[in-house]
Amino acid sequence: MNFKDLFSSFKPSFDPVPLTEKIRGGLAATAGILLMGLALRFLPQVGYPLIMFASSAAAATLLYAVPHSPMAQPWPLIGGNLLSGMVGWTCSLLIPDPVLAAACAVGMAIFLMHLSHCLHPPGAATAMVMVLGAEQFHQHGWGWAASTVLANTILSLMLAITINNLIPGRRYPMPSAIMPPLRQAAGSSRELGPEDIEWALTQMDGVIDVSEQDLLDIYRLASGYAAVRATK
Repeated sequence: MNFKDLFSSFKPSFDPVPLTEKIRGGLAATAGILLMGLALRFLPQVGYPLIMFASSAAAATLLYAVPHSPMAQPWPLIGGNLLSGMVGWTCSLLIPDPVLAAACAVGMAIFLMHLSHCLHPPGAATAMVMVLGAEQFHQHGWGWAASTVLANTILSLMLAITINNLIPGRRYPMPSAIMPPLRQAAGSSRELGPEDIEWALTQMDGVIDVSEQDLLDIYRLASGYAAVRATK
C-alpha cells in the first residue's frame, strides 16, 4: 500500500443513513442502557450486586446502530459473550500475568467465536473484563461472574428485541432469508457502478453494516465466478 492509498483510507466513507435513523439509534441505545442498568439494580441480588459490563455498551452500538449486522444477531450475542466470558475466566486462573492473560483471552475468544460462528466484537471485551477484574471475580466466585455475564447478555437481547421492534421500519432479529438467483434484464449488459450501490443502500430500511465498495467488490467477484462456471 502506498502513502496515497494509506491517507485516502482515513477519509470517511459514503454514509447513506438518514439523520432520523441516526437519532433513533442514539435514543434507542440510551433507552437500552438505562433500562438495563435499572433492571440490574432491581433484580434479585444473590450475595453480590450484579454489575453492568462495559462490553454491554459496545453491544448496544451493534444492537441499536446496526441491528441488521450479522454480528448483532442473537446467536453471536449470546454465544460470543458466554464463550468469551468462560475464556476470560480460564485465562485469569491459569496465567498469573494480567497483561499476558488479557492478550491470550482476547485472542482465544476471537478464535473460538470464529469456530462457533458467533463472532461478536463486544465478546472480546467481555473476555478482557474477566481478566482485568479477576481479583473481584475470584473473590466472589465463578457463580457470581457467570450470572453477571448471563444477566448482561440476556437483558441486552430482550431489550434489543423490544426496543428495535417498536421503531418503525426496523426488524430485529433479522430472519435468515434465501435470495432467489439474480437475473439480468434482457438486452442489458451494463455493469453495476458505485452510484447504483449507493442508491440501493438508501432504499434499505435501517442500517446495513457494509460499504458500497464492499458490495461492488462482492458483485464483481460473484459475476466473474459465475462467468467461469458457465464455461465449464
